[in-house]
Formats: sequence, structure tokens, C-alpha cells
Amino acid sequence: MKDLQYPLHFKFRITSLANDFSATDAIGNSIYYVREKIFTWRDHIMVYRDESKAELIYELRSNKLIDFQQTFTISDNSGRVVGKVRRKSIKSLWRSTFNLMDAEDRLDHTIKEKNPWVKLWDGLFGELPIVGMLSGYFFNPSYILRNDLDEPMFEIIKEPSFFGRKFKVNKLTDKEVDDERFVLSLMLMVLMERSNG
Repeated sequence: MKDLQYPLHFKFRITSLANDFSATDAIGNSIYYVREKIFTWRDHIMVYRDESKAELIYELRSNKLIDFQQTFTISDNSGRVVGKVRRKSIKSLWRSTFNLMDAEDRLDHTIKEKNPWVKLWDGLFGELPIVGMLSGYFFNPSYILRNDLDEPMFEIIKEPSFFGRKFKVNKLTDKEVDDERFVLSLMLMVLMERSNG
């Protein structure tokens, strides 16, 4: 993975049928284009070098047809497994939780919603006719990626915007970390959580 300059910005398209977004760095350089494949039995997410889709660099594939303890395997274009992400379904009905595993299936990090009340109010307000479009300006959930010592590594925040289309990723540590796996995991998380606020 290229050297990343934080914060990163994810901006979803609203004119596309697919669930897709562009990722840029702190100075506005395009770093990735992320697209969820539609009309497939299992969730399949592709990460391209840019919006031209000329170079596929990562794929994230689900192991299940339905979203129940769903695990995504992240691999690069050579087939090397970068890591895995498992969404906790039963215990996380209230607070969204994702477990991150390394390439050897060792659980070593988690992504958790910071304040589940924000998502609840965003979801309720978003259902209101017309004014619901403004919910993206008032309720902005955030999520923290922590290591197994409970130290915060990254934060992703929904920024004020129509249709919840903008997110910002901040790096919270000066430690040397696996940016590749963690940024890809945050990309997956935001695709899955966007419809929930």
C-alpha cells in the first residue's frame, strides 16, 4: 500500500446504482476507488487504483450469502490474503462491532461504534419525509479501530453531508501499524454501515 497522508476522505457517489466511493488523501490526491459488485449471491467488493477501474488491487469477499457472522477475506491482486473482517451480528444489534483478523486468522483489532445513540437518532430522523434528507447534517456517527490492548489506532467519522456520502479517516497513533489492512477494513465497514447512518 502506498504511503498515506491522513486524514483520508471517502466520498460516495449518489448517481450510481452500485454502492461505490472515491478515497482521497489529505491533499486531495485520489488513492482508491471502491465498488461493491451488484447482482451477486455473495457480497464482493473491489478496490481499484482509481476511477478508471483499469487496475484492480484488492478484493473483499464474503463467506456467506446472508449477513450473519459474515466474514470477509481481503486479498490483493496476487491472491495474497491481507486479513479478514468479521461483523458481529448477535451482540452488536445495539453497537456495531467488527473483529479484525490477520492473515493467519488471529483476532487482534476491533472496530466499534463510538456512540450508538447517534446512529439510532440518525435512522429515525432519516425516515421522515423530506426533512429526513437533512439527517446527514445533524447526526454523524463515528467508529474507533482499537488494538488488542484497547489503544485507539484510527477513527472514522461521518461528515455533515446530504445522503451520508462523506466520511473522514483520522490516524490516532504515531506507532507503526498495518495501514493496508486497517484502511481496507474501514472501507468495508463504511460500506456495510452507511445505510445505518
